[in-house]
Amino acid sequence: MDIKRDLYLKRVISFMWDGQVKVVTGIRRCGKSYLLNTLFRAYLINQGVKEDHILSFELDLAKDIEFRDPLALAKKVRDIVEGQSDQYYLFVDEIQMSDEVTNPYIPNGKKITFYDALNDLKSLKNLDIYVTGSNSKMLSSDILTEFRGRSDEIRVHPLSFSEYYDAVGGDKQDAFDNYAFFGGMPLVLSRPNDTEKMNYLKSLFSEVYLKDIVERKKIQRKDILSASLDLLCSSIGSLTNPTNVANSLNSKQKLSGENTVSNNTIKSYMDHLEDAYLFEECRRYDVKGKNYFDYPNKYYCEDLGLRNARIGFRQQEMTHIMENIIYNELRIRGCEVDIGVVYSTEKNKSNNNVQVAREIDFIANRGGKKTYIQSAFALETEEKIKIENRPFSLTGDAFPKIIVRHDIRKRWYDDNGILNVGILDFLLDDTLV
Repeated sequence: MDIKRDLYLKRVISFMWDGQVKVVTGIRRCGKSYLLNTLFRAYLINQGVKEDHILSFELDLAKDIEFRDPLALAKKVRDIVEGQSDQYYLFVDEIQMSDEVTNPYIPNGKKITFYDALNDLKSLKNLDIYVTGSNSKMLSSDILTEFRGRSDEIRVHPLSFSEYYDAVGGDKQDAFDNYAFFGGMPLVLSRPNDTEKMNYLKSLFSEVYLKDIVERKKIQRKDILSASLDLLCSSIGSLTNPTNVANSLNSKQKLSGENTVSNNTIKSYMDHLEDAYLFEECRRYDVKGKNYFDYPNKYYCEDLGLRNARIGFRQQEMTHIMENIIYNELRIRGCEVDIGVVYSTEKNKSNNNVQVAREIDFIANRGGKKTYIQSAFALETEEKIKIENRPFSLTGDAFPKIIVRHDIRKRWYDDNGILNVGILDFLLDDTLV
């Protein structure tokens, strides 16, 4: 099935021949390779680029395993490109599979890495370099340091609902229900029935993601990694932190003595799950105090189909699922997203004034524009509407405010200028945020 990824293709095209290494990041199997090796390749060929001028290496496949050696990769490319007058393109898939090798000239010195290979190839003026990778720590923080501002990052996500609906068509509500259940991993669309979709998503966790983390990070307590993952999947949209997770696992699994799992262990395992793009942490922000809280925060799953598969397609609570979908949509649109915290002065049972924290689901920032967003599955009563609206009135500013709802189809503004919009309308109109 042909799937359009126009948002990412335009970003890749906009970075062509800018002298930077283009780094395409994202969770494994979300479509990074498809973006480069199918969509971008087709664009280049349509522009007149010859097939043999597009050099492609897939380091996660046995056919290219020799090029996990960064020196072998650099030599191979140089042998083809150096001294030629034509322009060439280099695609390296799953660059984090590259190995560190001994420097043949300084055996006891610093090892040679893919950073060295890419920096070397970057000096070829007739070569435009694109790499993909599925590890955020290696490909976001470290690569920016190693390349010192000489790289562009293009973050790819699973399908947005707009991309999903463009591929499947039909009734929008049916499409949304399937999207909320099976998620947006592209290959799910090619599976012939629900059982095959479920099996595919389950196998991604066991055969790809967890296996990859265990092998690369040399995880000792696989049971704790697995249990941490299950707990995060079950608690999307809920406040938590490593201490809460550790306490819950120790209690639930009756761990004691040497078997007790520490907060630090859980923190490192949660970091590994984030590095693999399985989850993102969303931090809490004091709107008026203008500072972040250390903890607790919320964790959202990169793909709801994967989350649902992990917990056996149970716990289909649409309030949290819808909240996760909105968070992912905001990230796809390039927003930085926080959870807003505002305070109101209220009377307690003793009739004393107390400060009460109220939450705004999301503060979305993009290009200097800020938007406050509440996710509400249904607002059947005036009291519920009042509860959802109240945090907005406490911000003390005039930035746009939106309530995204599952129970309405037509958008409308209330007397306070707050936009009420249906979830389908919101997901299909990227001009709203």
